[in-house]
Amino acid sequence: MNSSNIETVKRASIVGILLAALFSGLLLRIFLYETRDYDYYQAKVNDQLTTESKVAATRGNIYDRNGILLATSITTYRVFISPSAIASAQAKLKDDMTLRYDELISDNLSDILDIEYSFVYKQTTYTKYLDRTIAREVDDNTAEKIRKFIDKYSLEDMVFLEATSTRYYPYNTLASHVLGFTNNDGDGIYGIEAQYNKELEGVDGKYITARDSLGNELPYEYQSYIEAQDGNNIISTIDLQIQAYLEEQVKAAYTESGAQNRACGIVMDVNTGEILGMAVYPSYNSNDPWTLNDESQEMLDQSGYEVGSDLYTAYKSELLYRTWSNKAINDVYIPGSTFKVITSAMALEEHPDVINQKFSCNGVYPVNGWQIHCHKREGHGTLTFSGAIQQSCNPGLMQIGLNWLGTSTFYKYIKSFGYLEKTGIDLPGEGSGLFWPESEFSEINLATASFGQNFNVTVIRQLTAVAAVANGGYLVKPHVMSQITDNDNNVISEYDTTQSRQVVSSQVCKLVSEILEEGVSGNGGAKNAYVAGYRVAAKTGTSEKKDVGSEGKYICSCVAYAPADDPQVAVIIMVDEPTKGNLYGSTVAAPYVGNVLEVILPYLNVEAVYTEEELKNMATEIPSFVGWRVSALKKYQEYYESTYGIKINFFDAEEYGDEYDSRIIVRQSPEEGVRSEKKLTTVCVYTTRSAAESDTVKVPNVKGMTATAANASLINSGLNIKIEGTNSYMSGTGATAVSQSHEAGSTVPRGTVVTVTFRYLDDTDDTSNDVSR
Repeated sequence: MNSSNIETVKRASIVGILLAALFSGLLLRIFLYETRDYDYYQAKVNDQLTTESKVAATRGNIYDRNGILLATSITTYRVFISPSAIASAQAKLKDDMTLRYDELISDNLSDILDIEYSFVYKQTTYTKYLDRTIAREVDDNTAEKIRKFIDKYSLEDMVFLEATSTRYYPYNTLASHVLGFTNNDGDGIYGIEAQYNKELEGVDGKYITARDSLGNELPYEYQSYIEAQDGNNIISTIDLQIQAYLEEQVKAAYTESGAQNRACGIVMDVNTGEILGMAVYPSYNSNDPWTLNDESQEMLDQSGYEVGSDLYTAYKSELLYRTWSNKAINDVYIPGSTFKVITSAMALEEHPDVINQKFSCNGVYPVNGWQIHCHKREGHGTLTFSGAIQQSCNPGLMQIGLNWLGTSTFYKYIKSFGYLEKTGIDLPGEGSGLFWPESEFSEINLATASFGQNFNVTVIRQLTAVAAVANGGYLVKPHVMSQITDNDNNVISEYDTTQSRQVVSSQVCKLVSEILEEGVSGNGGAKNAYVAGYRVAAKTGTSEKKDVGSEGKYICSCVAYAPADDPQVAVIIMVDEPTKGNLYGSTVAAPYVGNVLEVILPYLNVEAVYTEEELKNMATEIPSFVGWRVSALKKYQEYYESTYGIKINFFDAEEYGDEYDSRIIVRQSPEEGVRSEKKLTTVCVYTTRSAAESDTVKVPNVKGMTATAANASLINSGLNIKIEGTNSYMSGTGATAVSQSHEAGSTVPRGTVVTVTFRYLDDTDDTSNDVSR
């Protein structure tokens, strides 16, 4: 073989080797594609050939304790188009321009959805996309119009409807701070919605559709469906009726006191820790949480910031976050005299004989060179242990703390009652109280702490501590979730209501309850929380705020539980920065706590047990005299007066003379069913409607009067009285009229019952922290 042939063979061999190597490399690459990299490239192919649509799981419902729906999800729709499919369909028409799918779809969708034509048309131009959203949260009626449009023009591959969920709260603002709300992605961000988001949200499914390179949907065998798993339901401890009435009273306390920094209240089952109601006012609408309430909007409008400016936007956000925060669990405050309930329980547990001791108050008490004043500057004189609690005497409590407890023992009970920890309530954002470190807890600190000053607690912590005294000494864990259930009503889990620990004995609790109840029914500082027929244990509190810029501003509160001899529920109302009237818990908060108990105790089937005095003075219900013959009613006139204390005034008797006795009564005032004070009521009866309609009187102004004076003024005007808010009835001891149901100067039928509300305005519960050298 010559050299030329040898060279040719060499070149052929090299080429062969290179081709073999290349072919081997290709085989290796194919092998790797089919093995190691199969999933990766399969996914890339699928991404190009498939459209994945989320099948949203239905978020679970939230119910009140009686099964009433508080939060649910309603079906809405996302409207979207496939620009790629639109372009493909248009291409098939070739040069036929009589039908333009982009214009047809843009024109009809903009009209049905009431949106700009230009917006829809622009979406059709993104021809590389399979999915462009046109509208969200479309309701059923609108979705049905779109379906008809799709069917009419056979647009099934170009225009689509995707069912989605929108959170809905049937009662708008009711329990908004408990329920919270969800964000645009459907995730809970406040309240129960946030706390139990994982339980409520469920697991989304998928609907995967295969399409060819032109965007056309492939046959059914190329589709797959992964079913969504709906969320579970929350059965809350909230009682809708109790919640509604609590909100009404918290709002009244806020409004009537001119509060500047919100008010809140809680109703709790003292034996289980179940929250029956929790309210904050002003509140917000869970269906529209991003809109400020009226009070916050007014603050924003008066800020002076230019609308749309950075300062305006920042302040609006601050107001929104403040509105959303749950004041009952997030904020801290100085508890004031309501803490005296705890100090008294500590002392009685450690030294039962302290109940027999006397305490002296001359208006000031010296502690290590400091002079700490009582709210009653002239002093209370000599008080019993019970009297010191009922009269809210600061020197008395200081003597109990310093002489009968001491710093070490007092601190032990602070720990036991949970003041150094959170309650663990199942709502997000619970605040932490602020108390002295044990190493820094001095006698001067003990002196002020004994009457509830110079430390901070949350409202939920204070109520939980008092509930322990109410239930026999056991610390319970407050909670708002009762059960988690699936859609077949199977119970997935239940809240453990086991009481955690006993902090004081049941005997001590019984004694403290008696002391507090006597302060309500007797001459204590919590008389405004009185409820006829029920033994209410209550303590009021007033504290001066210590924050910089808050000098001279107060927090007024009242905590109560009932019945005192068998406690079932506890109520607390706290009003931050009241500005009107007497700024004491006894007037700002206690009446509204009493109002709450007056309604919810009968609702909870707690039977009223009236004292003889209460029965004697109880308002009477006016019977019907319409339809009676005058002669027959005259025979019973003495009976009604002696039995029910109702006097009957035959108003038009003189007009008809001897014929009068045979006439029929057609009108009466007050009307049947109205309640009026027993032995103080006169019913005017008429035998003609014209006589009744012409017999009117003017209502006098009785505000500021005692019960006796108000009654006399109304009787002299031809009117009747119904008394609310005092346990002294007509004795006139201390209670003053603060409101009347009919405006002074208004004209009303003779005999009308005017409901007058009385309060004790001379009682104070000021935990004055006036300390001087």
